[in-house]
Amino acid sequence: MRPKHLPARDAVYAGLVRRYHEDDAFAELVRAFAEGLGISMLAVTQQSGAVPAPREESPFELKIDEYARRTALGNRGVDKMLHGLAHLAVAALSFPRPDDLANPAYVGYVAVAEVDAVLRDACAVLERRAVEAEENQDALDTAPELERAWRAYTRRPAAASTKDGRLAPDTTRAIITKALRFLTDQGFLVFRNAEDGGSYRTTPRYQEQVREVAASAAFRELLDLEVVSITDPSGSLAVVAEPASVDGADV
Repeated sequence: MRPKHLPARDAVYAGLVRRYHEDDAFAELVRAFAEGLGISMLAVTQQSGAVPAPREESPFELKIDEYARRTALGNRGVDKMLHGLAHLAVAALSFPRPDDLANPAYVGYVAVAEVDAVLRDACAVLERRAVEAEENQDALDTAPELERAWRAYTRRPAAASTKDGRLAPDTTRAIITKALRFLTDQGFLVFRNAEDGGSYRTTPRYQEQVREVAASAAFRELLDLEVVSITDPSGSLAVVAEPASVDGADV
């Protein structure tokens, strides 16, 4: 339940992880306790440690009110949706290919500016779809639910400063920054540097978590827009303004 605590830093924890894999009765006991607390065990490895995921109505479930308190959420209804889009884009940028989620050695990198650019490129693609649907006299309410959600994002400025020079809280980059800091507090990301508004790398814990999210229709739809591109063999990610096919690159 301490997300930043890892077996590599605690011999007792490392021993419990080994026992989980070597002692079936112990593993079953752990899963039974987790079940009683409304928790699913996504993984237990030496790299990630134990990765619990609270189910709906679990006492450990993170409610939107608690998330709002931790991230100083602004306009609750709209900002809740925008934070959801930010988290979705971070996951897609961090692991843009199925092989990235399957490879335990893979490390993803993401920055505030990249997340904002991906979301705005996605908005542009979806806007073109909406225009085409209107020209073809297709009913707009038949468009994917995700497509309607992006419109609120385009109404927000990317960045603006307050009188004291801080990033205005109602901008999209401020929302993304809050989402990334929350993921860092949960042990999913590690802060690297302040470039591009803040740069982060993924952890094995986040990889396990995103495996569960990747099956969602919204995650697949975002990747299908083809605005996430791998351009550097070293593993850095970049945004392309237009949909493009990308050759596989070693990461």
